[in-house]
Amino acid sequence: MLRLTSSRLGSLLAGRPSAALTSSSKGRPASQQKVSDSVDMSRPTYYDRVDMPLPDKPYKDVLSDAEEKLKQKEKGPWSQLTNEEKVALYRLKFSQSYAEMKAPTGEWKTVLGGMLFFLGFTGLVVWWQRIYVYPPRPRTLEDDWKARQLQRMLDMRINPVEGLSSKWDYDKGQWK
Repeated sequence: MLRLTSSRLGSLLAGRPSAALTSSSKGRPASQQKVSDSVDMSRPTYYDRVDMPLPDKPYKDVLSDAEEKLKQKEKGPWSQLTNEEKVALYRLKFSQSYAEMKAPTGEWKTVLGGMLFFLGFTGLVVWWQRIYVYPPRPRTLEDDWKARQLQRMLDMRINPVEGLSSKWDYDKGQWK
């Protein structure tokens, strides 16, 4: 299963890195490629969640001069603040309100559309299989074959005590 090509074998013997061991963009060995930065989950983060009303840190950490002035004005009486300033202060601390977090999204439409798409695709696959993959229905499933088989069973008087022939009236030629 594992085979070395002649060029790779030659590069291993010569001590040169092969194409499989180097990155394609910079020619560095794969072991020296930069790994993406990981997120330090021990530091406080901001989140919008209904079940946890107070995030670890405010939404905006770095404030502009106007936002700094608004924060200084916040320390005074709140009756002097306008509604727009109160909303701006709220937006410094939080990204969304409870009403915005609980607002319905259109995600159900995407999910329903995806489900219907896959159901339709499955139906097309089943239809294609019935036409091109499955063999034709056997003749024993046709109605005239079933009628002739039933008549044959009645003529042979199969199971005349409690079975099918016991329910047929042979004198009148009809079912009892």
